Amino acid sequence: MNKLLVISLLTIFSCNPIKKEEKSIERTPKIEIAETPVLNLEQANRLAELPLNCINTEYPNKLSQTIGSDTDLLPPRTLHPAFYGCFDWHSAVHGHWSLVSLLKQFPNIDHAEEIKQLLLNNLSKENIEAEVAYFQGAFNSSYERTYGWAWLLKLAEAIHTWDDEAARTLENNLQPLTDLLVEKYIEFLPKLNYPLRVGTHTNTAFGLSFAYDYAQSLNNKALKNAITQRAKYFFLTDKNCPMTWEPSGTDFLSPCLEEAALMKRILPKEEFKTWLHTFLPELKDINYTLEVGLVSDRTDGHLVHLDGVNFSRAWSLYKIAEGLPEYEHLMNIANHHINYSLPSIFGDSYEGGHWLGSFAIYALNAVDND
Repeated sequence: MNKLLVISLLTIFSCNPIKKEEKSIERTPKIEIAETPVLNLEQANRLAELPLNCINTEYPNKLSQTIGSDTDLLPPRTLHPAFYGCFDWHSAVHGHWSLVSLLKQFPNIDHAEEIKQLLLNNLSKENIEAEVAYFQGAFNSSYERTYGWAWLLKLAEAIHTWDDEAARTLENNLQPLTDLLVEKYIEFLPKLNYPLRVGTHTNTAFGLSFAYDYAQSLNNKALKNAITQRAKYFFLTDKNCPMTWEPSGTDFLSPCLEEAALMKRILPKEEFKTWLHTFLPELKDINYTLEVGLVSDRTDGHLVHLDGVNFSRAWSLYKIAEGLPEYEHLMNIANHHINYSLPSIFGDSYEGGHWLGSFAIYALNAVDND
């Protein structure tokens, strides 16, 4: 071949990659960088007002109660002397968790001593004994399974890891109910043949994640093993979770992301990375985007759930990305989700205000501010 022709062809081909790269850059979508949300003392004082305004507010109230006879028709404060506020039992539980979480992080929070006394009054030995008795009732063995169970163990974990004199009293008082729900988990899990892949209370992955955190923190090997075995049985062979189907209209949890966050807890790092690539391969794309859950009416108790899905997506995305540099871009998506919903929960209607503060705090606790 003519040397001049060869040189000309080489020159042409050597230029083409530069042009292709320029075109590729032009086609890459711009990812908006979200401001990283921060939980500081000012924010903590605002968030504390939400549970303080509801944990002793008895009505309105949704008991979710199975009636065995006329004798069961009692006021919420009698049936649940520890957790009768915040519209329902589980919201009262995580309202108490919110206050413990904030006190742990910000000992100088406004009205700190009053909040401690409120916790001690509500979580008294006598009140917890009454809560245990309710669970032991003939029709209540599955009461709050597993969402309320999960939040109770999250509360117990927070109290256990709180270095404060009041925490030791609270932990001792709560222990009978904590032990009962641990037993219920261990008894129930082998009976559950199929996981619940929903975006609301009964989501199996969510319930197992919080229970696993408790088991890990307190070195409860029996509970940890029960969760690990069942989670692998349910989820280890899952593939291609349909994120495009989410969220449903009243979801406050992401079935796909909650499952991924659970498996991050129980699988070794490299095994998890392989599993995640099969389960949600799109997450590894640095240009991956996920629209926030859009709330049309925050006075509607079901539609406002979508603020919750934004917070829970955020904490799951942070868990998934933790320690995995190739997934760090997911943190930006998490920040977008928190920033969309956080301003709206203050001064919100009771439909959202009685529970969303807890979701916001848990999401903010997950944020990596390093």
